[in-house]
Amino acid sequence: SPSRRDAPISPSRRSIPSASNRSFTLRRDSFVSSSANLRAHAGGDLLVTVADFLTSCSADQIRMAPDKFLNVCRVLKNEVMQLNAPIRGIAPLRAAVRKIQTSSEQLTPLHAEYLMLCLLAKQYKAGLSVLEDDIFEVDQPKDLFLYCYYGAMIYIGLKKFRKALELLHNAVTAPMSSLNAITVEAYKKYVLVSLIQSGQVPSFPKYTSSTAQRNLKNHTQIYVDLSTCYGTGSYSDLETFIQSNAEAFQTDNNFGLVKQVLSSMYKRNIQRLTQTYLTLSLEDIASSVQLNTPKEAEMHVLRMIEDGEIHATINQKDGMVSFNEDPEQYKSSEMVEHIDSSIQRLMALSKKLTSIDQNISCDHAFLMKVQSGRERARFDYDDFDSVPHKYF
Repeated sequence: SPSRRDAPISPSRRSIPSASNRSFTLRRDSFVSSSANLRAHAGGDLLVTVADFLTSCSADQIRMAPDKFLNVCRVLKNEVMQLNAPIRGIAPLRAAVRKIQTSSEQLTPLHAEYLMLCLLAKQYKAGLSVLEDDIFEVDQPKDLFLYCYYGAMIYIGLKKFRKALELLHNAVTAPMSSLNAITVEAYKKYVLVSLIQSGQVPSFPKYTSSTAQRNLKNHTQIYVDLSTCYGTGSYSDLETFIQSNAEAFQTDNNFGLVKQVLSSMYKRNIQRLTQTYLTLSLEDIASSVQLNTPKEAEMHVLRMIEDGEIHATINQKDGMVSFNEDPEQYKSSEMVEHIDSSIQRLMALSKKLTSIDQNISCDHAFLMKVQSGRERARFDYDDFDSVPHKYF
């Protein structure tokens, strides 16, 4: 008798058409082998047939044959790609993600496929349905890298740069024994989004793998140089650097982000002025940040005020800008609710991390690796040196 893993996929009773036996063909191995076989057995529109199956099949049944179910999902993805209609695959794949998951904390191979379709269809908000879940269970490293990379691109499309940075940070700092192409591309975007969001690129945290720390910058030197040029605060120098390397940025499909980096230089320089002056004329601001006219300076200041990036008022009569302190007193009911929800989330995360830590501490493979490390470190430096360390 076949094992549970090799059990045939069987759709739920409500997915069986009354006038046809098409859904029964999903039980066959040939059905999931290729899009050609799928089309031959579908007896109509392939996408409609497969989409109907993905949305109406039994979650319990498809989990008995996950590999075959994933093949069906990939055939659907490939079909919508060939038809240049990625939007047609979004709803079925979203349903498939939820059905193959054992919990919302599990990362599946379908997450990356789904996010890729959302990107190609420019349906960025649709991607949030899976990105807003907290992921704690990862089976394959590649799934994590792709999830972080595609997810970050969706957040970039929505101009949510802080959330994009979180995912890019995870892709760059995730454990790895050898460098992979996804991490290299993620680091390029990590540099650009860091400059847009905060004006600087953070150094690698200590938990970053030694492989990434040693090799990433060597594969992304032009982006490291861009960051260095940005740090000088000179708009003209940065513009010259970008123009001279435009072809490389375009090849990486990052030229749009690079132009946003250039635009953010104005904001960064205006923010520096708020740390030095209490009042300043629009003409002086334009001169200091290398804008052409006071009118352009006014537009930048107004946009920054609207976005909450600075606190200032503009006197239209004399063209003076007054920089103010943050008016938030943290007393409003909305702020109290925000703080309370943040505390509740932190408490839940702390509880989850404690549980994960306890599970890892009891894991046999982890304990064996720790024991092996202790065996190697049994002899320390003092055993081979007669001079105590305190005299060094």
